[in-house]
Amino acid sequence: QVQLVESGGGLVQPGGSLRLSCAASGRTFTTLSDYTMAWFRQHPNNERALIGTINYIGGTVVHGDAVDRFTISRDDAKNTLYLQMNNLKFDDTALYYCAAGPKTRDMLSKTSDFLVWGQGTQVTVSS
Repeated sequence: QVQLVESGGGLVQPGGSLRLSCAASGRTFTTLSDYTMAWFRQHPNNERALIGTINYIGGTVVHGDAVDRFTISRDDAKNTLYLQMNNLKFDDTALYYCAAGPKTRDMLSKTSDFLVWGQGTQVTVSS
């Protein structure tokens, strides 16, 4: 089994910053470098949308309006994936998920590519 647990969400003012963490563990888990890792977010009554990914080599892709504000990284020694979010906006309010997919150089982008998901952590941007 592979388990992912997000943390670090909460209430933040517009323009503020948060760092989300995703801790990986489990009987079959080896290292984050054996997976494509991703961050998704979901607004109420909407589908989960990809924020960005990091592949096993360490290359990252961030999409949409998060390109200049969000950074994906990992610490293999701590088995933890991170999402650093800066200059937060009202529209960033969502439930944030981390997910694990196949080890590949290709940058995966479909929700169905990721088979292991965390429980989600809520981020609320409000003044």
